[in-house]
Amino acid sequence: MREISFDTETTGLNPRGGDRLVEIGGVELINHIPTGNAYHVYINPERDMPEGAFKVHGLSEEFLSDKPLFAQVADEFLEFVGDATLVIHNAAFDMGFINVELTRAKRRNIPNTQVIDTLEIARRKHPSGPNSLDALCSRYGIDNSKRIKHGALLDAEILAEVYLELIGGRQRALGLMPDEEETSSTSSSVELGELGTFNAKARPAALSSLLTEKEFEAHKAFLEGMGDDALWGKYGS
Repeated sequence: MREISFDTETTGLNPRGGDRLVEIGGVELINHIPTGNAYHVYINPERDMPEGAFKVHGLSEEFLSDKPLFAQVADEFLEFVGDATLVIHNAAFDMGFINVELTRAKRRNIPNTQVIDTLEIARRKHPSGPNSLDALCSRYGIDNSKRIKHGALLDAEILAEVYLELIGGRQRALGLMPDEEETSSTSSSVELGELGTFNAKARPAALSSLLTEKEFEAHKAFLEGMGDDALWGKYGS
């Protein structure tokens, strides 16, 4: 499953009132794991930069003046996205700008069915809030100390971590590491080399066997026929 944690920066709040995209950032996830593949571009908005927007992201009109127009990067952007799901915090805002720009460039729009809004997930999971990206970083212990100003790629990287927490938590060492507080006499330990030790908790009740009594007896007779020196006997039946 391919997803892209995604963010934009703009000149303001209204894509239909003259505001434009100035930055796009996306981080690729495969089966919820960052691959290291990313997309990032600054865009010349062909207009001035309002002071309020500049204070948010620090991108000046002068800095953006030699950057490509959105129409010049639209195809490579759509190629990177492909049929992946876009993971966005407050998706209506970013997708409003993206689709207005795509329409202006005479390219296909990205449908809402291809988008996951992490703000909606956060509001369901934490109805009392707050649910801004910074607030969620604080809630989940995610380092956002580099986020002095908004930046599309940095925010996309941070959002990827927040998203993994919202859907169930980061799988430390691919789910093989035990919780620090989980120690039990009913657990068995398995050494995992550099990963440390994994404490496997015993099931509260054993799973019922799928073997019939006849099948079990046939299996037992087969093992007995292998003799005492059979390798199988060293590991039990």
